[in-house]
Amino acid sequence: MTVTVDKNVEEFTTTARQLFIDGQWVPAASGKTFQTPDPATGETLAHVAEGDAEDIDRAVRAARKAFDDGPWGRITPSERGKIIWRIGDLILEHADELAQLESLDNGKPFAAARAGDIPASADLFHYMAGWATKIEGNTINISAPYLPGANFHTYTLREPVGVVGQIIPWNFPLMMAAWKLGPALTTGNTVVLKPAEQTPLTALRLAELIAEAGVPDGVVNVVTGFGETAGAALAAHDLVDKIAFTGSTEVGRLIVQAATGNLKRVSLELGGKSPNIVFNDASPQAVEGAANAIFFNHGQNCVAGSRLFVQQDRFDEVVEGVARIASSIRLGPGLDEDTEMGPLVSDEQLRRVTGYLESGKNEGATAVSGGGRHGDKGYFVQPTVLTNTRPEMKVVREEIFGPVVVAAPFQSLDEIAAIANDTPYGLGAGIWTQDISKAHALAKKIRAGTVWINCYNVTDAAQPFGGFKQSGWGREMGHEVLEAYTEVKAVTAQL
Repeated sequence: MTVTVDKNVEEFTTTARQLFIDGQWVPAASGKTFQTPDPATGETLAHVAEGDAEDIDRAVRAARKAFDDGPWGRITPSERGKIIWRIGDLILEHADELAQLESLDNGKPFAAARAGDIPASADLFHYMAGWATKIEGNTINISAPYLPGANFHTYTLREPVGVVGQIIPWNFPLMMAAWKLGPALTTGNTVVLKPAEQTPLTALRLAELIAEAGVPDGVVNVVTGFGETAGAALAAHDLVDKIAFTGSTEVGRLIVQAATGNLKRVSLELGGKSPNIVFNDASPQAVEGAANAIFFNHGQNCVAGSRLFVQQDRFDEVVEGVARIASSIRLGPGLDEDTEMGPLVSDEQLRRVTGYLESGKNEGATAVSGGGRHGDKGYFVQPTVLTNTRPEMKVVREEIFGPVVVAAPFQSLDEIAAIANDTPYGLGAGIWTQDISKAHALAKKIRAGTVWINCYNVTDAAQPFGGFKQSGWGREMGHEVLEAYTEVKAVTAQL
């Protein structure tokens, strides 16, 4: 049975979508539009304005004016928090509509978006709303020994960075917008948001809700377009004080290079090749947990447990169990109520993932389940478990970003930490064991921003998220994210 498309969703997708700049919906300066496809069919879903450098400049200047001269910086923290809370409320009020848009644009099952992405996005705004009244400085008793007898009063202020450029990915479009916008707004910044060209629709709908919530004109601007034009222009713009990016490590390097012009602050949430480690004493739930770690969101997840390591005595059992789950997953369009896994987001991603599958098989890997494309319509890939891999293989070393896990046995606790850390990434990791002392000892050895013990893919607005090594700079969520969007000013007065 197919979910009935909401009339508002139908109207939203059949009306050409424009850019949101300074509180107004406007066409791209060039007049260009681009198509966003339905990944389940490959057919056009909607037409969207194609912003470029000129549109980014208009949006940045609107955000600059709103920060320097607008009411956003003058309203009380309590008022700001109430507005941000209202954004979360509006997301929940329009939950079915947003979940359908997400499903159509990204391909993920409607049920998954409705149960996960939408409430998590609302919760992020609700959580961040509470911080608006709790951004504080300190008083410091300084000594100044080179000025004997002098008396000083010193304190610090924590102030917004200014104009923030934010570039988000296509795997969790609405949730990534919330992760970026929530802390930027609660700390008093203004924003230019560039959503992924593959999935622009929920960001545009969110802009309407943000305006409805009472956010002043120019505080949030949304420019759709392509990374090499709009995204590059945003990262390089001299009136942007900070750039926040979530995406691939390769593009993250380009963002850093573009930001050097005015030495803007940069935070990055990048790729991963996360180890998921199952010990001999793990509970039977580890099999389902290992499958969820890689197949959640079609494997299009930066923390996906894409390297499965199982202690030797349990290796065959766990791999067979994960492969059995993989073979039973029902693939289909996101709005089909029977669908458990939708398509990949785009034809480009389909070709990327199937290319890795061919590479793995050509280098000697064995597909215990899956191993190729599913059907000939849309961008579907079979959930795949690969064994007989070697550490130097591309499928083991590189982020695939699809429903593909490589499985290998290990012998002991002493060796697994080094194996798990043998990657340029350090975003997430999983540990499955009933020996809690062993779990915590290994968690300390793994170089990753998040380590899950007897669970996986658990995140929360109060929990910091980010990576070590080439998985990024800084943290999303939790109180730690406030540091990314504020500057500290020291004030000293002689008494």
